[in-house]
Amino acid sequence: MKAIRINNYCFDRIHLWIQYDWKIPQFTEVVIEIFYPENRQANGLLMFNHGFLIGNDLLFYPKKIIGALLNDNPLFGINPSAFYNYSEAIVGQNWAMAFVSSSNTQNVIVPGIDIGGNPRVGQEAYAAASYLIKYGVTDFFYREETRGRNSAFYDNALSSTAKFMRSNNVIFAGHSVGGAHAQVAACGFDALHELGKKSSRPFNPVMYDREFLPAYSERLSEWNPAERANPVGLVQLSPVDQKAPLFSPGMQPYREVLAESPMPIVMIVGECDCACLDDSKPPAWSPTPGDTSQFTQLAPAASNSWAVAARVAKGSHCGYLTDNNELCTMADKPSQCKRCPGVDTYKPNAAESAFTADLFKEFIALYPGADGFVGDRNAWMNSTFMTWLNRESPNGTVKLVPFNGGQYVDRV
Repeated sequence: MKAIRINNYCFDRIHLWIQYDWKIPQFTEVVIEIFYPENRQANGLLMFNHGFLIGNDLLFYPKKIIGALLNDNPLFGINPSAFYNYSEAIVGQNWAMAFVSSSNTQNVIVPGIDIGGNPRVGQEAYAAASYLIKYGVTDFFYREETRGRNSAFYDNALSSTAKFMRSNNVIFAGHSVGGAHAQVAACGFDALHELGKKSSRPFNPVMYDREFLPAYSERLSEWNPAERANPVGLVQLSPVDQKAPLFSPGMQPYREVLAESPMPIVMIVGECDCACLDDSKPPAWSPTPGDTSQFTQLAPAASNSWAVAARVAKGSHCGYLTDNNELCTMADKPSQCKRCPGVDTYKPNAAESAFTADLFKEFIALYPGADGFVGDRNAWMNSTFMTWLNRESPNGTVKLVPFNGGQYVDRV
C-alpha cells in the first residue's frame, strides 16, 4: 500500500519475516505500523508493544491456517495503533511512532499469539526498530542496500529513499504484557544477545522480505551500531509478566539489566488494576515492604536505578486505550477484578488515555533534537518530566495516589 498522509505525518505498514537467530530455522512474520513525519527527519522513534490480542481479528487462527496455503497475510488486519493512538505526543518534537504485531508460535498447524513472559516479543520490537532505522519505510530493504553501495546514486536519490530517522534513538514502551515485553527491548542488542543464549531464546536475527524467493539482510550483529536501535528510555503502562517454565521464562533477567541502565525508566500502574497488581507474576508494583515486584527488580533497594513508578487513582487496566476493546475490557469487569468495589474506574478514550498521551509528550520532551537524555541520574530525578509527574494531578485530568512521605513518584 502507499503511505497515507495526514497534515505533516504519514502512516504506512511494513511486512517482514524475522529469523530470530541466523543459525536456527525459527521464523515469525511481523507487521509494523508506522507514523513518521513527512519531512523524513524524525528525531527519534517511540516503539510501542501492545497488550494481549489487542486488535486481533477473532478469525485470526483459521485465516492464518488458510493464508499459509494461499500466501495470504491476516496480520494486515491487526491495528494496534487504533487502540494506542498517542500520535499527538510525537508531533511537537518531530518523532515517529511504531507498533509491531507478530505470530509467536509460528507454524502452519498451530499459530499462536504470546500471552506474556516470552522475551521473543521484546526481541521482535528491537529488531523492528532497528529495521526502521536502517532501511526506513519499505518492504524491499535490499533496494536500499543497493543504493548504499553506490554513493553517487544514493546521494542523488536521497529524497526518494525510505529512510526517515535522523538518529537511532528509541524509546521503548508498552501496555499490559506489552509493557513487560518492552522491558526486554529496552535492554539493547548486547544484552539481548547474551541473555537470549541463557534463556534458550537466542537473538541475532536476519530479516527477510515476503517474496517467493526472499532476499535477506545481514545478521544484526554485523550491522553498524549506528544502524541498530539505541534505547534511550522505557515507559511501561501496567506491565504484566507471566512466568511459566519452558514456555514463558519471564523478564526478571532483563529487569536486572535495566536496574543498572543509565536511562529514564517510568512505570505507571492503575490503583484498581487487577491484571498488573494481582494476576501478573510478579506483580508490577506492591505496597508491602519486602514483596518482590517488577518494580523492586527494576529498582532494588540502595541501588542507583533510574526507574520510577506512579499510581493513577481509579486507574484501570484498559483506561490507557484510545478505543474500546472487548478482550481488554474483560480484565476490568467486577467478576474478574475485586479491587476498588463500587468505584467508577477509567474507561478507554477518557481521562486516563488523555493523561497517557500527555505523559508521552512530556517524556519525549526530555530529548532535545536528535540527542539522547543529557545528564546523570540526579538530572533525571530533577528533570522537567519528574517535576510534571510528581504532583497530585500532572495534567489536570487524573489524580495520582501518594506514596509514603507524600510524594507521587516512587523511586530508590
